[in-house]
Amino acid sequence: MSVSVFGQAADNFFMQEAYAEAEHAFALQEVPVGAIVVDEYGTIIGRGHNRSEQLYTQAAHAEIEALSQAGLHRKNWRLNNCWLYVTLEPCKMCMGMMQLSRITGLAYGAPSPLFGYKLDKDPHSWVYQNDMLIISGLHTEKISTLLQCFFKQQRM
Repeated sequence: MSVSVFGQAADNFFMQEAYAEAEHAFALQEVPVGAIVVDEYGTIIGRGHNRSEQLYTQAAHAEIEALSQAGLHRKNWRLNNCWLYVTLEPCKMCMGMMQLSRITGLAYGAPSPLFGYKLDKDPHSWVYQNDMLIISGLHTEKISTLLQCFFKQQRM
């Protein structure tokens, strides 16, 4: 596991904040994924959690919500020098949104074997690898446990 420009203690703090967003989603019976956007000064400028069921759209992913809020905060869609922390490996749609938003770095917790965007499977992944530092493995066990609990409840 690598660390961001903020350092390991800050990475842990920011992932805990993203996890709190995932808990909000869990309480709403949404897939518990949470995300935050952090600017170059270490300030959280965007938060989001999944609201796809509530809003009846797949566009309401945690990452999209956090990026949108960060853009409103900055009054600019360009989020240069910002990092996105998300509890689950992003899907292809969210990776695209991050790149279009010019996010500098991505930190995610648990891998998503079914829907996570696999850089090694996409011949165009150089776009992300050259433009965005990606770190993984923050709070993986805790996040995986929350996801497993959610899906277990859904099957009851």
